[in-house]
Amino acid sequence: MNTRPLLILLVALPLHAVELVEWERIPLPVALNIGQERIVFVDRNVRVGYPVALEGKLRIQSSNGTLYLLASHPFAATRLQLQDTENGELMLLDVSASKGEHIREPIRIVREEKKTSDAKPDTTPEPSTPLPVALTRYAAQMLYAPLRTVEPLPGVQPEGVRLAKTITTLLPALPVSAIPIGGWRLDPYHLAAIRLQNKSATRLELDPRQLQGRFYAASFQHRWLGPEGSAEDTTVLYLITRNQRPEQAILPEPAPEKKK
Repeated sequence: MNTRPLLILLVALPLHAVELVEWERIPLPVALNIGQERIVFVDRNVRVGYPVALEGKLRIQSSNGTLYLLASHPFAATRLQLQDTENGELMLLDVSASKGEHIREPIRIVREEKKTSDAKPDTTPEPSTPLPVALTRYAAQMLYAPLRTVEPLPGVQPEGVRLAKTITTLLPALPVSAIPIGGWRLDPYHLAAIRLQNKSATRLELDPRQLQGRFYAASFQHRWLGPEGSAEDTTVLYLITRNQRPEQAILPEPAPEKKK
């Protein structure tokens, strides 16, 4: 039977929940935990330059626009140079390493999206903030801030979410309920806001690595949940997808068991 390979494939779907950082020609800080590999998505092929002082302290691997950084010893902030192999553009990372238990999220370096030269004069200008960041901030304001204080975001539109009333496949390892509460679109990105509520008597740390699905980015309004019944037992998860709706990125709900 093919059941076992299929289950393995579903569990192994890669996670693309990342911390978004914008390159503005200012060196980007990248903190590492000793012994924990951290992934940096550059989304373009780069050559990596580093000082001799990092020899034996930091392992650097680069493949198809992605860096894999693994520190074996502590070191203070040290500069890495990333050079685009196509146009020679440089990006700078200030990498440091120390002991730490908190899991470090993968990082995606984003750049300001510019209009093409053939864009129409009346086209709405792009925001200076990367679109995924702006969309997440807008959604958070819509849910948490008074409407009169919400900053306008040109091009954003509300979007219905076509998800199950309660999602069980998103965080199967945690005792939480996951209920979709809203959605917005800012082409080519889609955002689904999911309310998470702790259903256990213990505090829960929220780790985006535990999310199951294919997402461009994901972020929590709060990084932990208090015990069920406390004022801190609920938060919101913002899921970002690119060129596809959120329901295409979340694992489908299991079919109900047939009654014998």
